[in-house]
Order: sequence, then structure tokens, then C-alpha cells
Amino acid sequence: MSSHSTDAPRRVTARQLAARKGRDPIVCLTAYTAPMAALLDEVCDVLLVGDSVGMVVHGLPNTIGVTLEMMILHGQAVMRASRHALVVVDMPFGSYEGAPERAYENAVRLLKETGAQAVKVESGPEVAATIAYLTRRGVPVMGHVGLRPQAVLMEGAFRARGKRPEEVSCVVAEAKAAAAAGAFCIVIEGVAEALAAQITAAVPVPTIGIGASAGCDGQILVTEDMLGLFEWTPKFVRRYGDLRGEIARAVREYAADVRTGAFPAAAETYFSTMKV
Repeated sequence: MSSHSTDAPRRVTARQLAARKGRDPIVCLTAYTAPMAALLDEVCDVLLVGDSVGMVVHGLPNTIGVTLEMMILHGQAVMRASRHALVVVDMPFGSYEGAPERAYENAVRLLKETGAQAVKVESGPEVAATIAYLTRRGVPVMGHVGLRPQAVLMEGAFRARGKRPEEVSCVVAEAKAAAAAGAFCIVIEGVAEALAAQITAAVPVPTIGIGASAGCDGQILVTEDMLGLFEWTPKFVRRYGDLRGEIARAVREYAADVRTGAFPAAAETYFSTMKV
């Protein structure tokens, strides 16, 4: 008899997600911790353990300093707390751009040590061959075109792509190459609406937009941006909460109660029943 329970929930698979092209919109958010993953899992189709964790959680200025070990640690946390969503883990800068064999070793390590279902790579000009190498060996890959955060040292800043004709053709070509290489889905970041629509029409796999208009097959945001944890958020973010304000209020209230002796009160105190 199999030891696996038939009642265990089934996760969204890469194949199922790819089949949703042009059908129902795909809901994606980032997750880096177990408590957040547990909250997001029920309503999201995809949880992305993004290398944005370096900036959001670790206070880094960009994603360049993120390591494979960091992605594994956060990927494990998200997998422990989720049951339904497809979990995708970013391959960090330097882990896949060289020899395809090395990229495969790192991708396998990510999947084995986290239990995640797929990896994501930023689809620069030379990456399509690596995507093909990975997918031929059983590694589901999500692509990423447009604004590529891992290219910030070359670009000099995070800037939208596709404003010049030569950029448009380049981004479309990168998306087509990623899809042809076997990517099951492609994130489009920081591009004009017309370019996002052009890419979505040009590739046979779903597109997930972040700052790329409603013309994509789905949307993703950094969860902490969407919840209003930071003072500043990009133009493309809609704040659905004020987490920063609520945390600040709660901390001020706690500090005031400690200073006045109102906390802890009897309700938060243990009392001995022993007679002395």
C-alpha cells in the first residue's frame, strides 16, 4: 500500500499553468517566509520566491548580492507553509549565466533542497540555450524579460525597457527565444503596454506582468509593496493595505504600555497556585 495520502492537496503544476494561456488570469505574488506563504497560498496560483528577498528582507541595495544559499533558505520556508500554489524560486545572479552544466547543478540543488516546482531565470540574450538545457533535463523554467534587475550594474539603474525601437525588437526576441527553449511561462517587467501586448500575442506560453499593463495573462507584485510596508513603491504598484502604518501604530501602543506599566497586565501574567 502506498504511504502517500490520497487526501493531500494537489499543487498547481507548470503544465497546468502553461495551459491557461489566454483563458483565466493568473494570480501571483512573492513570498519569502512561512507565515506570509500560509496567508497567500489559498488565493495565489503562483508563489515566487524572488531574489527581491535581498532588498525586501535583507536590506540590500539590489539583487546582485543574493546567494544560492539565501534562495534555498527562503524557498524551504515557503514550501513548508504552502500546499496549493506552484512555488517558483529565482536563480540568483551568477548561478546560471555561465556553463549550462553549472546552471543545471544549481537548479537541481534549488529544487531538491526546497521541494519547489520550478526555477526562474532572467532571459538575457545568452540564456535561451541554458533554458533549453534545463528543460530537456526535467527542470521547469520560468523566463523573465523587459526590466531585468540582475542587469542593474550594466544598466546603471532600474529603468523601463522598450521605449526605443531597437529595445522593442530585442525584448520580443528574448521572449520568443525563452518560449522556444521551453520556458512554461514568462514574466514581463517594466515595459510599455503596447510591448507587453505584443509579447503576449507573440509567445504561446502565459505572460505574467509586473509593471507591464493588463495586457498580460497574469499579474505579480512584491507582496510587501502591495501591502504598503515601505514608504515608496514603484508607479505600477497599487497599495491594497497600509502595513507600515499599522505596524508603527502597534509598536507605539506597545511601547507606551510598557513605559506606563500597563503591559503586561494580569491577563498576560502567570500566577503560582503553590502555597509558600
